[in-house]
Amino acid sequence: MLDDLKALVDLETHSYDKAALVQGLRGVRALAVERLGAPDEEVLRDGGQYGDVLELAYHGTAPGTVLMMSHYDTVWPIGTLAGWPFTVADGKVSGPGVFDMKSGLVQSIWALRGLRELGLPHPGVRFLFNGDEEIGSLFSRRHIEAAGADALACLVFEASQHGALKTARKGVGLFDVTVTGVEAHAGLDPTAGASAVHALAELVTEIAASGAPELGTTVNVGLISGGTGRNVAAGIATCGVDVRVTDFAEMARIDEVFASLRARDPRVTVAVTGNWNRPPMTPNPPSERLFKEAQATAAGLGWDLEETSVGGASDGNFVSALGRPVLDGMGAVGNGAHARHEHVLVEHIPERTALTIGLVSALA
Repeated sequence: MLDDLKALVDLETHSYDKAALVQGLRGVRALAVERLGAPDEEVLRDGGQYGDVLELAYHGTAPGTVLMMSHYDTVWPIGTLAGWPFTVADGKVSGPGVFDMKSGLVQSIWALRGLRELGLPHPGVRFLFNGDEEIGSLFSRRHIEAAGADALACLVFEASQHGALKTARKGVGLFDVTVTGVEAHAGLDPTAGASAVHALAELVTEIAASGAPELGTTVNVGLISGGTGRNVAAGIATCGVDVRVTDFAEMARIDEVFASLRARDPRVTVAVTGNWNRPPMTPNPPSERLFKEAQATAAGLGWDLEETSVGGASDGNFVSALGRPVLDGMGAVGNGAHARHEHVLVEHIPERTALTIGLVSALA
């Protein structure tokens, strides 16, 4: 499994490099075929400027299908590997993308191999590999929703939270606020101008204040730009906003906040673009039942499995919003997603794979 992980990490797959993503997905397919044989069904969907989506289906010995989802793109630019090669030392695996989430991808493939070699009954398995998760799954979302609509269970192989499965995630909204003012010389004719930068500064305070941490809603203005010079009343200024919510009611409230944004100066206009990138992943009865099954499986393997809620979102949000059973965090145990200390603890790779084997067999 570590050899397979190295093979995937050595294929750098930055979300914004289509050529690298194509090569990386070929590596994923080759690995699946080498370990599992040719799929019974195969669909490759051209993502255009985004990473392609590959679906590989393998028949089972029992009715139904389990959807196993993994993204093969990473946040690391091409060339990162040269200064940070795949390394195994002191019980840890390090390298760009090992934790988020190529270890989970490898575990998912080996789980099906394990089911076969152990002769365990199991439903069919459909793998969905997408290459645009780190940038919002703009292309793959509709294919994820279609694949999850009738699945017995959706297992997302994102990394765990210190071993716990992620049964709740926040929804994510990505918005841009553009303010248009009136340009003028700041010294010669200061009253003729209506500064977009000044107006935006006032609005940023209002936007930030719309957060409600007690309700699980956070609002972060992470980007600001505008103006052309110190001595010019700015004509345009923009800010980029990240919003995280735990429920749909908060989505509606934040929508109202953005719709009501107005500048005090009537000469200044405000426009808001963007949308909700992912809905909240909230516990539903099918997912709760699925977690209890996973808990029982872990207990049979001799360890306690916990659940947790996290602020980050994943592709599991899409399927959960359909009311389908979803378990996220089926992947690696480690730390450091999107950071140079990204790593996976080797000792947990077999037990996480065994958890998937036991759970999928239980679904038969």
